[in-house]
Amino acid sequence: MNAIDRTPADLLGSALAADPARPLVTFYDDATGERVELSVATFANWVAKTANYLQGDLGAEPGDRLALLLPAHWQTAVWLLTCSAVGVVAEVGGDPAAADLVVAGPDRLAEARACSGERVALALRPLGGRFPQPPEGFADYAVEVPGQGDRFVPFVPVAADAVALVVAGEELTGAQVVDRARADAAAAGLPAAPRVLSGLPYDTWEGLSYGLYGPLAAGGSVVLCRHLGRLAEEAEEARETSEKITFRAPRAAG
Repeated sequence: MNAIDRTPADLLGSALAADPARPLVTFYDDATGERVELSVATFANWVAKTANYLQGDLGAEPGDRLALLLPAHWQTAVWLLTCSAVGVVAEVGGDPAAADLVVAGPDRLAEARACSGERVALALRPLGGRFPQPPEGFADYAVEVPGQGDRFVPFVPVAADAVALVVAGEELTGAQVVDRARADAAAAGLPAAPRVLSGLPYDTWEGLSYGLYGPLAAGGSVVLCRHLGRLAEEAEEARETSEKITFRAPRAAG
């Protein structure tokens, strides 16, 4: 990665310039059998489309607060980088009533209704599928985003020293996210261009670091596994072999 990258969106831009075809996020849902692999280019395209939607259709501005009520999922990773690109503060598990916007999965729509601003719902179906019936009071992400533009330019530059992320009650600027991700990668002994397997949730910094920011900062990729605990030990080992894992994140407690 480029030493001058100061925000997560910068890291993604450098990854795109360096090797757009390499994998960036491989997602498994071991409750449904889903597997999706996104190259850097495909992931960046999703981010660009989502950022155009967030900035344009939803009217979000730098400093706005977005309550992100989603599990560890490839679409959650897209939203985290989207917020960085626009300058919106991503509050993981944030209070919808105190947020300017809310983005929620199908199991958190009831609490998301407390947001008085724009509400976006994700079905989290395989291949980014839409809801069979759009939830009342919400825009369906899978309907709204595919038609957005493939290139994104923020209306105003995003400041690296502005708050970018809130997780487990801690606020981090874009620069702090990048610096901490790099430090984590070094402290954990991640190899060069690591392929990291993580079954950690996204509701802690550790989960976000191993499951997205660390591999991105280290020029690698992540195999993000939801419901990993449902796999037998032999199946996990087979996945590590088939996915050519070079580093395994710590297991979730419990």
